[in-house]
Amino acid sequence: MSPKESYFESAESLLSEVNHHDDDDDDQQRKRVFDMEEAKNQVVFSLPMIVSSVSFLSITMVSVMFAGHLGELQLAAATLANSWATVTGLAFMTGLSGALETLCGQGFGAKLYRTLGIYLQSSCIISCFFSIIISILWFYTEPILILLQQDAQISAAAALYIKYLIPGLFAYGFVQNILRFLQTQSILMPLVWFSVLPMGIHLGIAYALVYCTEMGFKGAPLAASISLWISFLLLSVYVFFAEEFKQTWDGLSFESFRHVPTNLKLALPSAAMVCLEYWAFELLVLLAGLMPNSEVNTSLIAMCVNTEAIAYMITYGVSAAAR
Repeated sequence: MSPKESYFESAESLLSEVNHHDDDDDDQQRKRVFDMEEAKNQVVFSLPMIVSSVSFLSITMVSVMFAGHLGELQLAAATLANSWATVTGLAFMTGLSGALETLCGQGFGAKLYRTLGIYLQSSCIISCFFSIIISILWFYTEPILILLQQDAQISAAAALYIKYLIPGLFAYGFVQNILRFLQTQSILMPLVWFSVLPMGIHLGIAYALVYCTEMGFKGAPLAASISLWISFLLLSVYVFFAEEFKQTWDGLSFESFRHVPTNLKLALPSAAMVCLEYWAFELLVLLAGLMPNSEVNTSLIAMCVNTEAIAYMITYGVSAAAR
């Protein structure tokens, strides 16, 4: 072989190796961009979170629907009360529980399993404390709504509705904490069962209290409170007795009070962020109450906001998988 032929053969061999290396880099880049296995894992993780979030949200919405079938005034009052409860209480409880995503996530990653139960208890203490404060606020719902220029009749009925929702506020805060506790340990299917089951029970409770007793309008929020407490009790029994939590749940402990300040440092900013997201939409309901024919406008805008909230639960479930 001549030197010239040897030169061209070496050049072709080198060019082939470079092209092969570039192809490998392209394949690796494509895998990083289109990682189907990772996408599948995120979908599997997010679906239970979506189902459970929608189910818990639907408990209060179904009560509004039952109350709304009693008349236009009842529908406007129930939707206004539900929006007021969301912006001042339910969203705040959801935000407070966000601290557990960080604390329990770090504890589980560091294999400090016992701390997960301690953080759960400290978060429940915080939720209980703020539930008491918010309950006092809810007792003055009527004068506050009138101060915000809402219709007097609607405000009075909304205040009556929200008073019967106060017990559910405590249960809702506890439920959100347990959800984060399970989520950080990737225990997902129990979330589905213990959210769908109370939702199914709630339909029967709401129908019975609204149409089969003398409570009527007051039965709708009371049904939501009962169903939320059923959810909390089912989740609590599961955490107390399931084998999966032998390491992460060591029973009640006074040590949890020591972790309240640490939890608060994360819980309050988290609650502020969640509340601001909800307030941006729920403010529309209050503005609708300032318009002529407030009964119809309040109900219409509130139904649109509630529909948006269901769609929001889908992206929330996906974001939970990313976290």
